[in-house]
Amino acid sequence: MPFNSVNTNVGAMVALQNLNATNSELANTQSRINTGKRVGSVKDNGAIWAIAQNQRAASNSLNSVRESLQRGQSTVDVAVSAGETVSDLLIQMKEKALAASDTTLDANSRTALNDDFISLRDQISKAVANAEFNGANMLLGTGGSTVAAIANADGTSVITVVAQPMDLGTGALLTVSATATLGTASESSAMILSLNTAIIAVSSALSKLGTGSKSLASHLVFVNKLQDTVDAGIGNLVDADLAKESAKLQALQTKQQLGVQALSIANQSSSTLLSLFR
Repeated sequence: MPFNSVNTNVGAMVALQNLNATNSELANTQSRINTGKRVGSVKDNGAIWAIAQNQRAASNSLNSVRESLQRGQSTVDVAVSAGETVSDLLIQMKEKALAASDTTLDANSRTALNDDFISLRDQISKAVANAEFNGANMLLGTGGSTVAAIANADGTSVITVVAQPMDLGTGALLTVSATATLGTASESSAMILSLNTAIIAVSSALSKLGTGSKSLASHLVFVNKLQDTVDAGIGNLVDADLAKESAKLQALQTKQQLGVQALSIANQSSSTLLSLFR
């Protein structure tokens, strides 16, 4: 190759190659600073990008898991609130039944107690009917909803909370009829036994609902922590160290300026050949 040629300037070619390499590296550094990501696309690092993308899918799926758990917890909590109301009403009904079992009561007093009893009885039906959240009611004997909240990102596991019927004549209140009254002292005495059984059954049902709600709440806390950990792991894979990139940017900008000067000097070398013809 000729060492002194106006057609081929090897020095300028080398200087241009180095400058192009510096500009390319500078563009990458500026992109990392602008996006905050070391791996912003599959072209940056295919393997790391694929791993991060899979983890993003898992993290986004956990959003649905959280929503399912929250819906389930709300449904159970509504049932618990209504069930506690039912339990309180049963206690008041027992009080009325106990008073009505007194054989010395006159007709007016027994009628008044019976009216109060019937009012309390009907309130149970209303409380159960209104214990609905998002179209689900866990206290109905017919059509009661069992909660099955999604527990993992693949949808292969669920947390189940079984419905606990509490409408009159079914489930926990099987011993109390929807038409129960305190007509006589003997009926009132029999009703006390039925109410005792119902109070125990409702307490047991509420215990199961409370345990289910606690399970959903505990798993929701875990899912929140898991999602945070996954997101942190994604950041470790793809996020850029901005302090490092800032220092690198300064160095590359200086290198770019030197490369421009080197190319300028190399381009001027051909003009020295003109002195040979003067």
